[in-house]
This record gives sequence, structure tokens and C-alpha cells, in this order.
Amino acid sequence: MDYFLIITVLVFLAAAFGYVNVRFLKLPNTIGLMLITIVFTFAVFALSYFDDSLLNAERYIITQIDFKKVLLDIMLSFLLFAGALHTNFEELKVQRWPVLLFSTVGVLVSTFLVGIAMFFILQLLSFEIDFIYCLLFGALISPTDPIAVLGILKKAGVPKKLEAKIVGESLFNDGVGVVVFLTIFQIAQLDEGGTINPLDVVVLFSQEVLGGIFLGFILGYITYRLLKSIDDYDIEVIITLATVMVGTAIAQKFHLSAPLAMVTAGLFVGNDIIRQRSMSHTTETYVDKFWELIDILLNTILFVLIGMEILVLTFEQNYIIAGLLAIPIILACRYISLLLPISLFQKKLDFVPKTNLIMTWGGLRGGISIALALGLTETMERDLFVVITYIVVVFSILVQGLTVDNLVRRVRSKHMMELEEVDNTH
Repeated sequence: MDYFLIITVLVFLAAAFGYVNVRFLKLPNTIGLMLITIVFTFAVFALSYFDDSLLNAERYIITQIDFKKVLLDIMLSFLLFAGALHTNFEELKVQRWPVLLFSTVGVLVSTFLVGIAMFFILQLLSFEIDFIYCLLFGALISPTDPIAVLGILKKAGVPKKLEAKIVGESLFNDGVGVVVFLTIFQIAQLDEGGTINPLDVVVLFSQEVLGGIFLGFILGYITYRLLKSIDDYDIEVIITLATVMVGTAIAQKFHLSAPLAMVTAGLFVGNDIIRQRSMSHTTETYVDKFWELIDILLNTILFVLIGMEILVLTFEQNYIIAGLLAIPIILACRYISLLLPISLFQKKLDFVPKTNLIMTWGGLRGGISIALALGLTETMERDLFVVITYIVVVFSILVQGLTVDNLVRRVRSKHMMELEEVDNTH
């Protein structure tokens, strides 16, 4: 089976499952596609007792796809650029300082809290695992997934101010989270057979983060100048596509953070002021529609792949117990990691009530966490952490994703009742 046929099968499944979701389930695409794919996979498992042809074909497709490489090296840049391009830049600019703290301090605090908690939990379950590997798990599970978040928030009715915080955080903490993971990953590898130089760690982190953001600004500015100098929507759409592809290649070549570069470039090009100066109304429409289509297509394929990844997991009782215990631990650690940024800016930026609770429950995990977990080596307890990550991601998307809407409504109605009580007392 060649790659064209594999892609054809994935697109067919994405289209078929997407149709079933829109026609019958009417769930957000992210949730619907993942749910249908998991059900489909279990149905294939059941059918395999009579005929294992379909199971073998599905398993072959999954084993032929390097999920980590496909997502992190290819799909992620397109998805992040598309997400950033359609983000409200002015609202994000107002919320820039809490977003900065959420996506840096928040990720680092959550990484260490999750790592410490999981180290002791796994010890109680009789797993003898080095602390550095638990930190690796903390790094891969702490960033929220912009792909999952963006898809679900559109239908959740989250207030615009809060939506800017959650979306902005997820766009940037994704890039920061990947860098934190790669940094700890390198330390873990050196720890197995070498010496650790703290300066090298700082240089690596700074190069990835600052270099990625700087590259994004350069790409965004060059794209802006090119778009401004012509008025041909066909070529201008291709220019934005070239920005993502060439930018990703440059970032990978010089070991810069491609996710942060694409987020920065997308925000730069998508800025309302830049749009008005560089694009005609026709160009703006075509650019937006093109990247919306790219976003939808890659999202559908991604969540079909996530659902199918269940075929490569090694399910053991202790692994499943560890995964179920990890869910409340990760939620609690996220809640704690958000306390400082929220307390610093709550009054100044007039945060909506229960911001911490909504951001904790609305901070979904997705394909990025699974991709990073699949990138672990066998000595880093890959099988265990992949199962734990998968359980957390499935809970995050199916349970949190389906209920964040209700949580927002309850918080709003409770806040309105409190305001009415205050008015009545006066």
C-alpha cells in the first residue's frame, strides 16, 4: 500500500465520519470525528473475530504513519498558522501579558507539578520510573492543544475576553511546551550516558523560543511586503502557503521552534491593520477561505488518526489505572499553575467570573501530546506514558469538550443571579 492510497483512505474516512457527525450526531467536528473513529475501531476489533482483514488493513495504515513526524513536522505548522490567522489580534493584544504568563510560567509550573505527582503515583502502582521521565510526561501533557481548543470553543459560547486568553494561551503554550519537552528529552538522553551542561540547556531553550519568534516576525513582514506590492488573489494565497512551508523548513534546518514561528507569522499577517494595508477585500476573502479549508481538512484527518492510534497501544491493567489517576492530577496541576497569572491581572483586565475553572476545564489536550508521547524511547517507558496520554486526551476531548459549554452557561447564569441580588439589595 503506497502513501497515496493511505492518504486516500484517511481522507475517505474523514469525509465519511464527518458526514455521519454532521448528519446525525451534530457534535463539534473535533469531538464527533474522534468518537466515531474510536467506535469504528472497536467495531473492527469485534469483526476481527470472524474476519481480520479490515483490522490488519487499519493496523497497517497506522504502522506506516509516523504520527509524531506527520503532526509535529508537517501538519502542526499549517494548523497553527491557520489558527493564528483567524485570531482576534486586538483582543489578544489586550490580553498579551496574562497569555504570556499562561504559556510560559504556567507550562513550566504544570510540567513540574505533574512530573512530581506522577512520580509518586507511579511508585504507589509499583512502577520503578526515573523522575526525569515523569518530568517528560509533565512536559508533553501540560500544553493545551490549540487544534482541539479552537474547534470546540467556536461552539461553546465562551465570552470573547476569555476566549482570547484560552486561544492565545493554547497557540503559544503549544510551541513553548514542545520546546520544554525537547529540552528535558535532551537532558534525559544525556543523563543516560553523558554530562549535563546547564548553559547548553539554556542556550537550546532560548534558541528554540526566541529564534522561532524572531523568524516568525521576519516571515510575517516579508509576506506583508509581498502581499502589499501586488493585487492578485491567486498568487497572494500561494504566497501565504509558501510562507508556512519555507518557514517550517528554515526552522527545522536551524533548530528553531517552527510552531512559535508559524503562530507569530500568522498573527502578524492576520492583524487587521496589516490586512487593510496589504490585501484587497477579494484577496482577504480568498486567503481566509483557503486557510479555513486547510484547517478543516487537516483537523478531520488528525482526529481520525488519533482515534485509530488505539490500535498501537499496549493496554495493561496498571497502565489503565495510571491513566485514570492521571486525569484529576493533571486538572489539579493546571488549576494551580493558572493561579499566579490570574491573580496578577484579574482586577486590571476585568476577568470573567471563574476564569480559572473555565480555563482548567476548557484547556483540552490533543494530538500534540500523543505525538510527543510516541516520540519517547523504550527506556523512557514509552508504552506506559503513551497509554496514560491517550486516556487523558480521550477524556479531555470527549468529556471536557462536551461539557465546557454547560460549564460556561452555569457560570454565566450564576453570575447574573449574583448581580441581580446585588441590585436588589441596593
